[in-house]
Amino acid sequence: MSGNTFGKYFSLTTFGESHGEALGGVIDGCPSGVVLDLEAIQREMDRRKPGQSTLVTQRKEADEVKFLSGIFEGKTTGTPIGFTIANNNSKSQDYDHIKEAYRPSHADYVYDKKYGFRDYRGGGRSSARETACRVVGGAIAKQLLAPLRITAYVSAVGSIRLEEPYTALDLSLVESNTVRCPDPQTAQAMEQLIRQVKKEGDSVGGIITCVVQQVPVGLGTPVFDKLDAVLAQAMLSINAVKGVEFGSGFAGTTLKGSQHNDLLLPDGTTQTNHAGGIVGGISNGMDIYFNVAFKPTATIMKDQQSINANHEIVTVQGKGRHDACVLPRAVPIVESMTALVLLDLLIEQYGKAGWKQLQE
Repeated sequence: MSGNTFGKYFSLTTFGESHGEALGGVIDGCPSGVVLDLEAIQREMDRRKPGQSTLVTQRKEADEVKFLSGIFEGKTTGTPIGFTIANNNSKSQDYDHIKEAYRPSHADYVYDKKYGFRDYRGGGRSSARETACRVVGGAIAKQLLAPLRITAYVSAVGSIRLEEPYTALDLSLVESNTVRCPDPQTAQAMEQLIRQVKKEGDSVGGIITCVVQQVPVGLGTPVFDKLDAVLAQAMLSINAVKGVEFGSGFAGTTLKGSQHNDLLLPDGTTQTNHAGGIVGGISNGMDIYFNVAFKPTATIMKDQQSINANHEIVTVQGKGRHDACVLPRAVPIVESMTALVLLDLLIEQYGKAGWKQLQE
């Protein structure tokens, strides 16, 4: 197993490096006859691409998707969908200073030890730029999953956190600001914090909350392929993610069973949703909701002590174009990985025509 493929029945294989000629991927298992909205796919890419605001890295990439196969006259053919995304503004020379040095909290050292060789230009394969390919796959999956709704938003940046549950928020406001937080006042405070941290040459982490609505009952299988287990794997495969919690999460540990149990109603719904829409690893028809924790960006604009390939102490200089906070751009990535998981499990449960049941 190479680790470059995700999914069993609707799978995405990605290739390419941050500073190579292009990134790309192959989507296999997509049903035939699906009318794709290519503009909607590009809109998803625009939500993730660098340079979209002054809060994020100023690397200028159009991130235009070029489809090579699997689509004819606007419809999927059922054969593998191949695509590429060109790298046009890499500036690889910005990374010459770490050719022999290892950046703290990056994959530089472990890649070198694992493979005996590494692409130091922006981290190569370990770069978060790889996630652009995931957004392509996720954007296609989203179109097959409609009217199921997947909405992610930034719920915390550093110590600034939305206290309201998602049910008390207007999720239509997520795209109304550059932070992608549905509460305008909190978004403003988050933006100010990110700008301050960026000015200091530092970085900050936070939390993205994801909500999935209109989920059918029965997705996920017992034991090792539980829905929450597969979603957790998907989230933890995203760069900088260090934790995932579903439903009540860690806060639920403070409750008694009589307080935490979601009592069933005659129609199969539950009075509460502490389980986060997943019971026994299987969707129960309630909203799925979970939090994804992102660590502060490892690259900062400050000099840091580290070691080089000879294990000598060196100073690694802070250079290049980087996000002081990755969360605003990570929102569509969280949504995309969620869509890939749900479509894969939907096909597993109902077959390749199962996606049509959502639309009937």
